[in-house]
Amino acid sequence: MAYSEFTLEIAQKTFQLNTVRSLGLFSEIEPVEPSTYLTMGLARKASLATAIGTEKARSEMIVADVLVDLLAHFDYSISLFSGIDFSVDAEKGLTGVCDFLVSLSPEQFYLDAPIIVLVEAKNLDLKLGIGQCVAEMIAAQHFNAERGNDIPCIYGASTTGVEWLFLKLQGKCLQLDVSTYTIERCDRILGILSSMVAQKA
Repeated sequence: MAYSEFTLEIAQKTFQLNTVRSLGLFSEIEPVEPSTYLTMGLARKASLATAIGTEKARSEMIVADVLVDLLAHFDYSISLFSGIDFSVDAEKGLTGVCDFLVSLSPEQFYLDAPIIVLVEAKNLDLKLGIGQCVAEMIAAQHFNAERGNDIPCIYGASTTGVEWLFLKLQGKCLQLDVSTYTIERCDRILGILSSMVAQKA
């Protein structure tokens, strides 16, 4: 089994998670003003990525730009990885490639703990990324603990680039924000991601 084979139902049962669905779990987070680079980039590329209509286009033209802006917001004191193998525990099915992950470590030449945010990019259906993202969040818990750098919460997002859905994992408690946040308010998305990195969400 690999991350891509997990649905939310399978992840809940496999890892015995207590799932709480909340409306607007992250809605009160303060927005963060996007850079001019991101604003201009989204104006030029978001509609193109949507028209192309592939997961790759959305990842490269929208999601990556948002996450690079997040990196810059923290003055590159954190690290961002895209499309890397994140195989942690084959027996538990915690293997495969992550679309994007953010670590609190500034080390950019190799992945180091603690991992804080995992992002799964999907073409059209946000729901398809939830189970996969949850499995990756569980893997991040293991990865951090094995390196003696455990942190209280791991965060996640399933996104089409245009729409974002956010998750929070604390121990065995999974909180799922059923609100959808859109790229038209990328300041809110950046605010939520920033609060996750700051461990204030």
